[in-house]
Amino acid sequence: MSSPRSAWTVLVAQTIVAVVAGIAMWAAFPPRNLWFLAVVGLGLMAILLGAGRPRVRTGAWLGFVFGLAFFVPLLPWIGVYVGPLPWLALAAVLSVYLALFGVIAVLTMRLPVPPVWFTLSWVAVEGLRSAFPFGGFPWGRAAFSQVDGPLLPMASVLGAPGLSAAVALLGASIAWLCQIVFRAVRDGEHHGRSVVRGAALAVVLALIGPVSAIALTPGTVDRNVASSSAQVSAVQGNVPRLGLEFNAQRRAVLDNHVRQTERLADAVRSGNAVQPDFVAWPENASDISPLTNPDAAQEITAASVSVGAPILVGTLVMNPDGRPTNTVLVWDQERGPVDRYDKHIIQPFGEYLPWRGFFRKFSSYADMAGNFRPGSGPSTLTVPGRSGSVQVGVSTCWEVAFDRSARAAVDDGAQILYVPTNNATFGRTEMSYQQLAMSQVRAVEHGRAVVVAATSGVSAIIDPDGMITAQSGIFTPAVLSSRLPLRSDTTLATRLGSWPQTVAMIIAAVGLLFAVGRHTRFSLRQRSPHRRVTDRASADLAEPVGQGVAKDHAGPDDQAKELGGIG
Repeated sequence: MSSPRSAWTVLVAQTIVAVVAGIAMWAAFPPRNLWFLAVVGLGLMAILLGAGRPRVRTGAWLGFVFGLAFFVPLLPWIGVYVGPLPWLALAAVLSVYLALFGVIAVLTMRLPVPPVWFTLSWVAVEGLRSAFPFGGFPWGRAAFSQVDGPLLPMASVLGAPGLSAAVALLGASIAWLCQIVFRAVRDGEHHGRSVVRGAALAVVLALIGPVSAIALTPGTVDRNVASSSAQVSAVQGNVPRLGLEFNAQRRAVLDNHVRQTERLADAVRSGNAVQPDFVAWPENASDISPLTNPDAAQEITAASVSVGAPILVGTLVMNPDGRPTNTVLVWDQERGPVDRYDKHIIQPFGEYLPWRGFFRKFSSYADMAGNFRPGSGPSTLTVPGRSGSVQVGVSTCWEVAFDRSARAAVDDGAQILYVPTNNATFGRTEMSYQQLAMSQVRAVEHGRAVVVAATSGVSAIIDPDGMITAQSGIFTPAVLSSRLPLRSDTTLATRLGSWPQTVAMIIAAVGLLFAVGRHTRFSLRQRSPHRRVTDRASADLAEPVGQGVAKDHAGPDDQAKELGGIG
C-alpha cells in the first residue's frame, strides 16, 4: 500500500504531465499549426486517465488542469481591450468542461477497448460545450487544429466532430499501444498472446483515421466536380485605428472599402485584374446603414457601378422594434439592395448580454454589449451575375464556429460559402488566425470554396480542399481575387448533419451509466468481507488484454481490472 507522500508525488507528476498535454494542445492551433501536438496532447491525457485506474476526482483534477493549460494561452484575445477577468473566467469555465471529460473518461475507459471510450468522451464534451450555455462556445475544438494535418479530409465524412474524433482516437490508440508494449517488457512473456491481440487492436484503431484520410484526399477520390465557376473578389478596407472604438470610425471604414473597390475597378479597366462576378465586403464594412442613409447608399452604388458587379455589404440595420440586426445586403449597381441576410447566431457578451444585471457587476465593459436581434429565414443570398445568379451561403464571423451555420447554408442551396468578419476589436492577437482555420474546416466539411472577407484581416480565399489560395495581412488594405468553383452536390458530412455527434454523445452517456453501475457494484462487493476471497480468485482469472499484472504486488483495484482496460 502506497504512503501518502508517494501518492502526492504521483499526483504532482500527473499534474505536470497534464500541463504539458494542455500546452501541446494549444501549440497545435494557429498560427503555429503544429497539428501533431494535438495528437500528442490527447495521447498524454489518455495515459493519465486510463493507466493505473485513477479515482474519479483525480480524473476531474487532471482534466481541469489540462483545460487551464490549453485555454488560458488560447484565448487572451478575449481580454485584449477589456482586461484579464473575462478571459480568465472563460478559460476557467471551459476547463470545468474538461474536468467533466476527465470524469467520464476515467470511468468509461475501464470498459473494453479504452481508446474508443476516450474518443467518445472527448467528442461528447466538445459537443456539450459547443451548445451550452448561451448557445455554447466551440472555440478550441480539436478539429480546428488540423488544417495543416493529414487528417483534415475526415471532415468531409463525419464533419468537424468526426475530425476531432480522429485526432482523439489516434492519440489514445498510440498511447494504448505504448502501454501494452511497456507492460509486455515489464512482465515478460507470461501473457504473450494477449499482448499480441491487444497490440494488433491498438494498431488497427490508430490507423483508422490516417488511412481514411488518405482515401479521401482530393485526387484520390473524384468527387464534388463543379460544372460552373464565379470570379470573386474580397475587399479588406482596414480601419483607421485599433480598439473598441472602431464603430466611431464608421464613415472612414466605409470610405476605405469604397476606395479599395475603386482600385479594383481601375485594375479591371486597365486589364490588370479580371472582372469579378461579385465583390465581397466584410462585416461592419458600412455600419452607416445604406437603407436609411442616402449618402452611404450613393457611395456604395457608385462603387458597384464602377466595378461593374454587385457588392455584398456588411452593415447594421435598425429594425422597427428598435433592435439592430447584423446584416449582409446584396447591393446591385442598378437596383440597389436585392437580397438580405440577418445574422442568425448572435454572439453573447458582444452582440447581446445575457443576465445583464449580473454580469455588469464584474466589468464596466458589460454595458458595451449590444442588444441585437437574431435573424431568421434562409442562410443564403441570391447574387445576380452576368451568367446567372449565384447562391452564396453566409456565416457571419461568430457563426462559422458552429456546425449548424455552414450546414444550413449548404442545405439551403449554397454553391459557395462567404464569411464576412470583423476582428478589429481583438487587435493583433491570434484570434483571426484561429477563426480562419474554422473556415478551412468548413470548406472541406461541405466541399465548398470559402471567401473570408475581414474588415482588418485576415481575409482569405479557400479552395474546397481547405487550402488557402490567397490571404491578406492583418491591418492592411487588400483585394483578393480568384475564380472559384460553384458546387451543388453535397458531402457525406453535409448529408449526415449532426447525427454522428448525437450518436457519439448517446453512446458515451450509455457507457458512462454502465461504468458507474459496475463501479458501484464493485465498491459494494469490496465492503463485504465474506466476498473478498471469491473476488480475489475471480480477478486472478480475468487479466486485461496486454496487461500481465504481477499478482504478488497487486492491490484490490488492480485485481478488479476488466478485459481490455488500459490500467
